[in-house]
Amino acid sequence: MTSGFDFDHEINREGSHSVKYDGRQGMFGKSDVIPVWVADMDFATPPAITRALAQRAAHPIYGYTLFPDSLYDSLIDWMLRRHGWTIQRDWIVMCPGVVPSLNAAVMAFTQPGESVIVQPPVYFPFFSAVTQTGRKLILNPLQLENGRYTIDFDHLEQCTKHARLLLLCSPHNPVGRVWNPEELECLLAIAAKHDVIVFSDEIHADLIYPGHQHHAIATLPRNTGKIITAVAPSKTFNIPGLNLSTLIIPDQSIRNSIKQVLNNIHASASNPFSITAFETAYREGEAWLDELLIYLRDTRDSVTAFLATHLPEIKIIQPEGTYLLWLDCRALDMTDAQLKHFFIHEAKIGMSPGILFGNEGSGFMRLNIGAPRRIILSVLEHIREARYQ
Repeated sequence: MTSGFDFDHEINREGSHSVKYDGRQGMFGKSDVIPVWVADMDFATPPAITRALAQRAAHPIYGYTLFPDSLYDSLIDWMLRRHGWTIQRDWIVMCPGVVPSLNAAVMAFTQPGESVIVQPPVYFPFFSAVTQTGRKLILNPLQLENGRYTIDFDHLEQCTKHARLLLLCSPHNPVGRVWNPEELECLLAIAAKHDVIVFSDEIHADLIYPGHQHHAIATLPRNTGKIITAVAPSKTFNIPGLNLSTLIIPDQSIRNSIKQVLNNIHASASNPFSITAFETAYREGEAWLDELLIYLRDTRDSVTAFLATHLPEIKIIQPEGTYLLWLDCRALDMTDAQLKHFFIHEAKIGMSPGILFGNEGSGFMRLNIGAPRRIILSVLEHIREARYQ
């Protein structure tokens, strides 16, 4: 690569206290599986971020730290440049991660016993943010039609009659959908009709494949203002362990309610290294990201071709965004317990079982392709050998 970004370079992460690698024993009951589960990548973070962190570390005091103006400006510039969204400084609320933000939104806008809508199969903290705070889940399952997931809007309309809050995943983890403007407009119209607040998790918004475009839901004409948008550089630039994300909330009343919950639990996101990485990512990471997206596209296409040729029983739900592939394994004719055993003990692969993402994920597996392509192809070879040995 002319830029010097080498995504084929393999880095040994064992012994670095990595959840993905050093957590294998706890997750899978054995440590010799190839880990392609938790959503971080095995690529080196952009060199500019590493340099900036080293420079900050050279200052020998790591005390309480303010959010500088330049941090906010980096986000404002990025959202305009990459997503065509002009946001105001006052709209921004810094948070220690999207999952804490989910929980804060549920606590801010619902009372115990009230209902929150989620759209399974979906990232599993969406469920726990509701159930662990004493709220009720209303499920609006996505519909799989001709190998592509869609929203059941008729059912959503019924759901919103009984809910206060909708948790949207956009782009969607794990099914890889990048919702188009027409879908989002329809969702907004239903939410507005029934006075439902929309929390839109857009943490994968920068990871979009060619031929598709992410649309921040808050930029659409039907936006009534009752929208909370969560974004972060963590997935984009492989810095999730630094725990800094952002909520963009134009409505002052909604923003103040979220701030109050975060203040009540003292959920500070102020960390000198998180701040440094966040700003540097948005300032200097764009060239790296552009090459990453090409690499991920080619890996996705390699996986698609391999499965079609060597493992036709496993169908890939073609992702429009994210580095997470949703694999339809139902033709293997296994129960979820059997699927788990097959992949862990026979193929020696550590993937995320689809059932983690709700009952609608039964028979599916989630594969993280954010790794050197040789590793991903070796994962597929392991599966093929286990299947046909």
